[in-house]
Amino acid sequence: MKLETLPKSKEAKARKRVGRGPGSGMGKTSTRGEKGQLARSGGSVPAWFQGGQSPLYRRLPKRGFNNARFATKFATINLDDLNKYFNDGDVVTPEVLKERGIVKKQLSGIKVLASGTLEKKITVKAQRFSSTAVTKIEAAGGKAEVI
Repeated sequence: MKLETLPKSKEAKARKRVGRGPGSGMGKTSTRGEKGQLARSGGSVPAWFQGGQSPLYRRLPKRGFNNARFATKFATINLDDLNKYFNDGDVVTPEVLKERGIVKKQLSGIKVLASGTLEKKITVKAQRFSSTAVTKIEAAGGKAEVI
């Protein structure tokens, strides 16, 4: 083995200069072949591309378990709504809200949110309350009872 026959390192190896005339052997098409998508600039496709047919990951059925379908969803109501639809001394329950059409579906229960102001003394019975909603209801002289 001679010194000149050793393989060159990356640093010593000259980079390939394409498109520099016919004498270089890499002129004209610059080693890209003739025409076609891959001969164009920006003509690359992702490795998973399957020529426009429906890709494998979409052909296979979804499998496995997901807890999202079992999540508890609450119907929400704001203090503005309670202020608008109820009078002093009323007792607000999920059944009353459904009867009056204020809440369409009860879902897993009712959650009272603190948007708006409450100026009436009412007793609100619901499954959940936001912390600021409780303070606003009690500040107006009412009660917030968790069912």
